[in-house]
Amino acid sequence: MELTDEDVREILDLIDKSKFDYFEIEYRGLKLTVGKTSVAAAPARAPASAAPAPDPGPAPAARKRRDIPDGLAAIPAPMVGTFYPAPQPGAPPFVSPGDRVEPDTTVGLIEVMKVFTAVTAGLAGTIEEVLAGDAQGVEYGEPLFLIRPDGG
Repeated sequence: MELTDEDVREILDLIDKSKFDYFEIEYRGLKLTVGKTSVAAAPARAPASAAPAPDPGPAPAARKRRDIPDGLAAIPAPMVGTFYPAPQPGAPPFVSPGDRVEPDTTVGLIEVMKVFTAVTAGLAGTIEEVLAGDAQGVEYGEPLFLIRPDGG
């Protein structure tokens, strides 16, 4: 499949106007990867065909909702999907406990139907705890991290 320069410009314009931070599509031998944010290179998350799927743990409804301790805030999942704390398998996580973050710092990725969206901290502070595991299914609003906000 061949794309003209006009086709590529139109695709980039549509992605730019969308809510997605990262977009990847494969069709008939063509692979197109577009990212709006610096999520440390394109997340190479294609599963190995012989490897078993990771165990995502208990279903989100079965995971106990935890109370947020005083002085801390949660970084919630912005959508339902599969959470990844690193840009690709084997890579270091975007953030770890003790790391200082800004509101636009990428702290993880959520995959929905092969489309990856960067999760940002949303506030400045220090990561206290990582609550979601690698390749774990998450619900909208589910706490992914606990953060100690600056000045709090």
